[in-house]
Amino acid sequence: MTRCCLSWLAVSPVDCRLLIYIHGFNSSALSFKAGLLREFMTDLGYAQHYVCPELPHRPAAAMQLLRELVQQHDPRAVTLVGSSLGGYYATWLSEHLGSRTVLVNPAVRPYELLAPWIGPQKNLYTGANYDFTATHIDELRALEVDAVTPSRYLLITATGDEVLDYRAGVKRYAGCEQIIVRGSDHGLGDFAGYLDRVVSFWQAGRV
Repeated sequence: MTRCCLSWLAVSPVDCRLLIYIHGFNSSALSFKAGLLREFMTDLGYAQHYVCPELPHRPAAAMQLLRELVQQHDPRAVTLVGSSLGGYYATWLSEHLGSRTVLVNPAVRPYELLAPWIGPQKNLYTGANYDFTATHIDELRALEVDAVTPSRYLLITATGDEVLDYRAGVKRYAGCEQIIVRGSDHGLGDFAGYLDRVVSFWQAGRV
């Protein structure tokens, strides 16, 4: 069964103003940023509008889950918050379904970044073991989009990211609203300082 921070089944299709957090590679709905955003939305009285699914490790399965989740509602009223690999997934959803997205240190070409990781893996939060294979890489490559629609994105990227070159994200999402954080790290440990901006981006996109 898919685990969510808050059950998306509790939000009726009519009340479709969702904020969906999409975690990254070997991460989880239990991650630091997912928890911060959940608590922030709860404090604001928006708990029923926040969703964070536990994604399968296979990209095709993760995308099927996310696509079905978004399409339960009006995609134009859904805002995604994609972290790292989650940003790559969110980009596909935004371009194919019309949702809006906050990108947090997004992976631009994860099929290249993760190629050296082929082999046994363990999820950092759930402890689940699995094999990361060439099939995973092929499924990631299949989710590439040719171009992005700048008005649909807010990029938050850190120059101190030790995993990704932040300049790749700046270039990929040129023309989008961008917040470049000086220093910090891949996990964006100071994410709490940007929660207001994330929520205001969500609110601006509600229909």
